[in-house]
Amino acid sequence: MSSLESFNASEVSAVGGALQSDAKNYENKQDVEFQWAIKAYHHAETYFNLISSVETRYLKLTQLDDEIYTLFRQEFPDFNVENLDVDGMKTPASKEKWRGFCNKFENRVEDFNMGTLIRINSREEFSESNSTLVVRIQFLAIEIARNREGFNDGLNKKKKETS
Repeated sequence: MSSLESFNASEVSAVGGALQSDAKNYENKQDVEFQWAIKAYHHAETYFNLISSVETRYLKLTQLDDEIYTLFRQEFPDFNVENLDVDGMKTPASKEKWRGFCNKFENRVEDFNMGTLIRINSREEFSESNSTLVVRIQFLAIEIARNREGFNDGLNKKKKETS
């Protein structure tokens, strides 16, 4: 992913503009997928910088954080947010359960089903081996839980130690 850092401001701006267009106008082209990857990478990088800099227990990601967290823990009480079971999340039964959860936030959370990168191991930085793709509402549910349950706490300490 480090090659994405080489883009200049006008290239990033062009990607952002293209990603705002109606998806129906696109074919499944490699350049569009790459543009999405740039947006996802920048979101991941920005989010990681944020959680590495603040007390995450008090961080609000949306106005619906309380509702997202409560419903997430009601529907997924034993879900391990510290270290994601990516294969377990991809089973047909799990996908169906997540679909029901996610759809409750359609028209309530902006871009609720947009593809987003998430760290697999909450104690580690984003990397190719420590990230997977989820939809935005899954990202929010898992990261709100990680923040409230203390799994992102050590990141700001780790950053201070390496600075």
